Amino acid sequence: MPKTNKSGREVPMVPKANFTSYYGNPIVKAAPWGKDIPAYLFLGGLAGASSLLALGAEVTGNNILRRNCKFTAVGAIGASYLALIHDLGKPSRFVNMLRVAKPTSPMSVGTWIITFYGPAAGFSAASELRHLVNSKRISSLLKLINKPAMIGAATLAPALSSYTAVLLGNTATPAWHSGFKEMPFVFVGSSALAAGGMGMLTSPVSQSAIARRFAVAGVATELFAIKKMEESMGLVSETLNSGTAGQLLKASKILSISGLIGTLLIAPKSRLGSIASGAALVLSSICTRFGIFEAGQASSRDPKYTVMPQKSSNS
Repeated sequence: MPKTNKSGREVPMVPKANFTSYYGNPIVKAAPWGKDIPAYLFLGGLAGASSLLALGAEVTGNNILRRNCKFTAVGAIGASYLALIHDLGKPSRFVNMLRVAKPTSPMSVGTWIITFYGPAAGFSAASELRHLVNSKRISSLLKLINKPAMIGAATLAPALSSYTAVLLGNTATPAWHSGFKEMPFVFVGSSALAAGGMGMLTSPVSQSAIARRFAVAGVATELFAIKKMEESMGLVSETLNSGTAGQLLKASKILSISGLIGTLLIAPKSRLGSIASGAALVLSSICTRFGIFEAGQASSRDPKYTVMPQKSSNS
């Protein structure tokens, strides 16, 4: 006979399960990455989106914005290389990754993307300095390669901005793997709002209209994609709203909404407002990348996020 309480309701005979593992060890090993990797995620996205925005500035005749976006792109990809190599330990390990090209490996594909993107962004940025070169031959050469390099960097930009999300989703880390469908859209939106924000930071109001539109599109994409990702992640979405990850992603949302309001209402009229709004958007993107990184690490440490989703899928 089932046990009942005073009101006649059945009382569970089996206590609520406490999901743990042998000796308290995690079931899934946390990724052995330091803070260099979320920095790498942010910088690569900023570089790619800045190249795409530079091409848009070229088409619309915003020359100052185009120049600043090119410099942002080459600076960000350079810092991205440094962050990755620092995490790897020595430059030769990055070079060794180029010994093979494996289309089924996000890491291999990503390595080749940044390898081709870097020179394209570098030549595109160098062409902006051709007027400072004394040699007419070199100046003419830089002018000649300007558009091919700019178009090449912009062509690789979407892949550069999103492949890191595919890389994370391809791991066994519960929070990253369960959000693999929506995470590329989160990263693309985050990259766009960062590039738009940087364009607003570095360019005059009269030149940054396209940067503002780019940033608004990025904010809308990121917020919508994060919402859909949380819905699809199920139980594991708890890691996005608790601990360090929760604090970072909450800060990201506040900054992105604040930056959006400033971009729409203040930035078109005020240089100071444009700087403040742009800075908020850039910081928002940083918080998003570090927040998602921390959520993944937290989900690896708690066996619940490995056991429960598997139990649900098998029931």
